Amino acid sequence: MKLSVVILNYNVRYFLELCLKSVQAAITTIDAEIIVIDNNSNDESCQMVKQLFPDVILIENKENFGFSKGNNQGVKIAKGEYICILNPDTVVAEDTFTSIISFSQEKENIGIVGCKLIDGTGNFLPESKRNVPTVKVASNKIFGNSKKYYANHLDQNETGKVDILVGAFMFIKHSVYSQVNGFDEDYFMYGEDIDLSYRVLNAGYDNYYFADTTIIHYKGESTLKNKNYAKDFYNAMQIFYKKHFKKNVLFDIFVWLGIKLAYTFRNEQKSIPKEINSYYLISDRSNKALEKKLDKTIMLNSKMESDYNNAEIIFDANASSYKEIINRLSNNKSKTGLTFKILPNNSNFIIGSNNSFSQGEVIVFE
Repeated sequence: MKLSVVILNYNVRYFLELCLKSVQAAITTIDAEIIVIDNNSNDESCQMVKQLFPDVILIENKENFGFSKGNNQGVKIAKGEYICILNPDTVVAEDTFTSIISFSQEKENIGIVGCKLIDGTGNFLPESKRNVPTVKVASNKIFGNSKKYYANHLDQNETGKVDILVGAFMFIKHSVYSQVNGFDEDYFMYGEDIDLSYRVLNAGYDNYYFADTTIIHYKGESTLKNKNYAKDFYNAMQIFYKKHFKKNVLFDIFVWLGIKLAYTFRNEQKSIPKEINSYYLISDRSNKALEKKLDKTIMLNSKMESDYNNAEIIFDANASSYKEIINRLSNNKSKTGLTFKILPNNSNFIIGSNNSFSQGEVIVFE
């Protein structure tokens, strides 16, 4: 088998459905399997997988084991030559896996491959490519200067070697993953992708940012950005430094202060609900059930102009490929007054997020 796609889920039932439909479309020409590990969700995620995706291998945990252990569970039973660790709040293009497999096969010393990530508005996510967070780099980031934290030696549209890749999408040979013993289960959430990337580098492999495929990462849906996030993230950095670097008292003080300040003074980022005056369905067919749910007329096949005010674009995956949707979303990121949602193929809901930190919105209709 060529590829195993491993998806760890926790209480994101509708995002998981969208993700799985995009993954299914992306593996039609590949000998591949999909493995979903559910960390004790209470939102009918498992029932949905069983009903709609009977060919997906489902592991149902009776407790939340965290990111590292959950993904290691999936990889342990995976049969693919390559593994893709994928977040459930992502949307991949139809050629994402085929293009990365071709790229990987051309490299003799391939480690982890990441790709270009955009949020629900089409904006590039800089964590797609990062540098090793040395003491100096991490200290600067803790106090608000993240310039050297990201791998800015590469443009977002330029493929090349980088040090650290993001856990939302990590493509790696099964043999390399096993060689470095997978994710370190000392991390419950946050920091494990940095740790794995760093250990793969230290094992002598090259990590790459691959800019020729783009995926959506709604991001805020599976890990809300709040005070607890800040605390967990900085605690994860402490684990990383104790493991890989010599003890640095000054940095320990910086991290301790960063945790205390972030936890005490950090304001939670909240998404202000937007009043939608008009909806535009990018499709070759109308959708009366959705129109009834929204209680507004939906204009069909409208061009996305920059002068729309309080408008929402709905991409119909029954009429467009996921790659087309991702490209149109990315190309229209600068349009003012627009928000976006996706109607997954053969589904009765639309879904999307208006920024890179909010939980996103799901609208279910009959």
